[in-house]
Amino acid sequence: MNSLDDFAQLISDQIGIPVTSDDLRRSVDQVPGWDSLHVMWLLTALERETGRRLSLPQVIEAPTLAHVYDLAVAP
Repeated sequence: MNSLDDFAQLISDQIGIPVTSDDLRRSVDQVPGWDSLHVMWLLTALERETGRRLSLPQVIEAPTLAHVYDLAVAP
């Protein structure tokens, strides 16, 4: 996962919600089809993809999916 486009593809493939780069920058509550249960699925998919643990509170509090991506790729 090297870009926001890769992240959008991961969400489409793993969560089943087709998102665009624009969707990633919207408030999470504005992403079509997104709900709180998807956060857990996304966290699991990201941990599997990156091989490292992410902070559940930080992911839950992220204002956008792009912010979640930043958390996932942060050194």
